[in-house]
Amino acid sequence: MSPQSARDARDGALATGSENARKRVMVIGLDCAAPELIFDRWLDDLPNLKSIFQSGFHGLLRSCDPPITVPAWSVMMSSKSPGRLGVYGFRNRKDHSYEKYSIANSLAIKEDRLWDILSRCGKRSIVIGVPGTYPPRPLNGLMVSDFLTPDITCQYTYPPELKQEIERVVGEYILDVRDFRSGNKEKILADIYEMTRKRFQLARHLLAKEDWDFFMMVEMGVDRIHHAFWDNMDPAHRFYEPGNKFENAIHDYYREVDREIGELLAFADDRTAVLVVSDHGAKRIDGGICVNEWLLANGYLALAEKPARATPFSKLKIDWSRTKAWGDGGYYARVFLNVAGREPNGTIAQEDYDKVRDELSAGLKAIRDENGDEIETQVFRPEELYKEVHGVAPDLIVYFGALFWRSVGSVGNGKIHTFENDTGPDGANHAENGIFLFRPANGRLPDGRRIDGLGIIDIAPMILQLFGLPVPKDMEGKALAFVDL
Repeated sequence: MSPQSARDARDGALATGSENARKRVMVIGLDCAAPELIFDRWLDDLPNLKSIFQSGFHGLLRSCDPPITVPAWSVMMSSKSPGRLGVYGFRNRKDHSYEKYSIANSLAIKEDRLWDILSRCGKRSIVIGVPGTYPPRPLNGLMVSDFLTPDITCQYTYPPELKQEIERVVGEYILDVRDFRSGNKEKILADIYEMTRKRFQLARHLLAKEDWDFFMMVEMGVDRIHHAFWDNMDPAHRFYEPGNKFENAIHDYYREVDREIGELLAFADDRTAVLVVSDHGAKRIDGGICVNEWLLANGYLALAEKPARATPFSKLKIDWSRTKAWGDGGYYARVFLNVAGREPNGTIAQEDYDKVRDELSAGLKAIRDENGDEIETQVFRPEELYKEVHGVAPDLIVYFGALFWRSVGSVGNGKIHTFENDTGPDGANHAENGIFLFRPANGRLPDGRRIDGLGIIDIAPMILQLFGLPVPKDMEGKALAFVDL
């Protein structure tokens, strides 16, 4: 069914009975979409986003800490912090042993998310690609799970028979660009475009044929293109080369996404509120800090056997009886302490726990770049960030160089600084601020008003308010008065 046919059918239904007053909400999620690109640099090249920008509300959307895809989308949809969720990244310590980790899929999220609440209130949802939804759980509506789905042979839809329908509509559905750190930029770019085209095609198909109150999709291509091509775009990047073949790859992809959004907006009538949001932003990577090399050099980490080459931490032979701390690599560093009575071979007395954290915090903040210049590293304790701390949280959360530097967990090159990523080429890190665009329903528009102070934790209460539903008292975000315009 074409967008015009869908509009005609929908408008006919809306003209009858109680449907006339029905409220709908459409949320378009762009993982990692950067406000400085959309709002500041390319707005005139993005006519559909510009139309919302000029006729609705816009602003920065502060991510959670850490500003990582997992857990950020679940924070957004539950209005609960990572501490409350007990999820601090893609992989989390399962217990206080040294080797057990678990992947934070949907089974790790014990709190209600928005579609769970809406289902109980009789609202029907279409949910596509929202991180934290594999394996899919039952809801009142349809769900297509996220990039953490192992592959399409898995049961990645609810109801299960939706999987066959997807195959008929788009062929082989693409959950993620699996090799976006391969360095094969031609293939990565082609795969990103194919993934995006199929996701939006599926979204239009379901919007045209299904009854819905709440629609949400998340496109991962924006994140993937940032990581693969930011160094091609940003003159401030260490590896930028003027006039390179892929200099406009991110710009051109943003234009393609904007075009796809325009086709999606054809399904949003004047009774539909529209939000375009991102879970975090993006910034260049200046390099990597080898956190475990630093801990080794400063006497916090001890090895039973020194590796001959750079080796992932999980494959090292650690002397836990002489180790005080170790760290995980990633876009930020998670530093864990080896505490007596907590870890199996703990070496730090519990009464010394805060003293060692203070020492580590000061030492990590003092790390400079390869030229000896300060990089303004930030170090947080989880209890400073979260009202509640569940699961096995890091003892310290570290943003090297205010996230212009990533954390590298491998050991073996003997250096603190590296300009190669141990997980493959990567040009971008995550930034704390994403985007927020909101077009109210019913045509009551405030002529492009900017609002400040929004966080992703406020989105779920806002959507419940749009539906006229009560906001659960245990949500940590705040409902926003302007949505009642």
